[in-house]
Amino acid sequence: MKISSKTVVMVGFENVKKKQSVKNLTEVGLRRCEVSAPGPENEIRNTTPFVQSLDLSGNLLSSWEVLAAITEQLDSLQELHLSHNRLSISSAPSSLSSAFSHLRVLSINSCALTWTQVLHCAPMWQQVEELYLADNNITELLRPEHVLQALTVLDLSNNQIAQETVLEISHLPRLERLNLSSTSLSEIKFSDVPAGKKTTLFPALKELLLDDNNISEWRVVNELEKLPSLVYLSCRRNPLLHKEKNLETARQIMIARLGQLELLDMRQILSDERRGAELDYCKMFGSAWLRAGGHREAEKNNPNTDFMTEHPRYLTLIQKYGAPDEGELREQKPFALKNQLLTITFLCPEDLERKPIEKKLPGSMIVQKVKGLLHRLLKLPGVELKLTYTCAKMADREIEIDNDLKPLQFYSVEDGDKILVRWS
Repeated sequence: MKISSKTVVMVGFENVKKKQSVKNLTEVGLRRCEVSAPGPENEIRNTTPFVQSLDLSGNLLSSWEVLAAITEQLDSLQELHLSHNRLSISSAPSSLSSAFSHLRVLSINSCALTWTQVLHCAPMWQQVEELYLADNNITELLRPEHVLQALTVLDLSNNQIAQETVLEISHLPRLERLNLSSTSLSEIKFSDVPAGKKTTLFPALKELLLDDNNISEWRVVNELEKLPSLVYLSCRRNPLLHKEKNLETARQIMIARLGQLELLDMRQILSDERRGAELDYCKMFGSAWLRAGGHREAEKNNPNTDFMTEHPRYLTLIQKYGAPDEGELREQKPFALKNQLLTITFLCPEDLERKPIEKKLPGSMIVQKVKGLLHRLLKLPGVELKLTYTCAKMADREIEIDNDLKPLQFYSVEDGDKILVRWS
């Protein structure tokens, strides 16, 4: 073909055309296309026999029987999207199961369904592994009996669910990912085991999403530590996070309380971050541990039940790292700017003519901003600064500050520490 005065040769275009043939389609999207019926008999089967994914969201489908007349012609159908439809409930759902026999993923968000209706329809989709039910009329959960047993993913977000009914789905044997975001959840409790033990409920659950809820107490996080397989948690925009001086501190406390966690709020937890979080946690609550009956000698270490209920991992952490020294203990102070400022002395060991500089900085200040401040104070624009710090507890050791995007508190910089500044 010619484009302007240039001749263009299309290489492989016949293969592209072949793949774009309607008969070879594996994915079909008909969102908001006013679909209401299957059309002439077997036309779908003859026209698009290889469809594996079908999106019929926002259409005019009136019942599951009408839908089954469409899907029974798609022998390879594995993924079906039906959000924003109003389907009348079938009186005999089991009789329609052959129309959904290969279905693995089903999305029925915003369909005005109750949980009772979902369980009534579930015999139609015995093989479904991923079920998306966001923004429906689900207000309480009942235990699924002989249905939904193959589920690995369940999305119940944006439903106002009675929190005392959440455990009704805890016996699903394969459930790995559960989304309970925006469900008004404030409490979850696994009463089958005491603090520090693993529950038998949700045995396969690896990922739990609790964003935009009403969680305000750390005891809820302690309960999540009982889940035997949990490695990913999302808990953003909950009141709990604002009880601490900043979001980064809340993150560190959550990491310390959840020993198996690998991913928190979509950020990977690296080994250095976990170590820092757990060490800080030991220091932060060390005084409370001693007051509760804790002791640095193992045979005398017997903190009371209240402390162990509030901090079920504390003994595990001091066995891992050792009990904090008395000089390392620090009380949690109420949030106030004066309580968050650290007095830091900046030294230039390779330019002894420069006098030490003392500054009060917030622990939340990121390293990049500290370097910007030093460029102005030292009048060294454009040079690469290298920072290390020393503290009274380890006066003979310099600890490198090597990540510009981390706050000072990430490196456990404390009031009275010295930061050494070098440049090249």
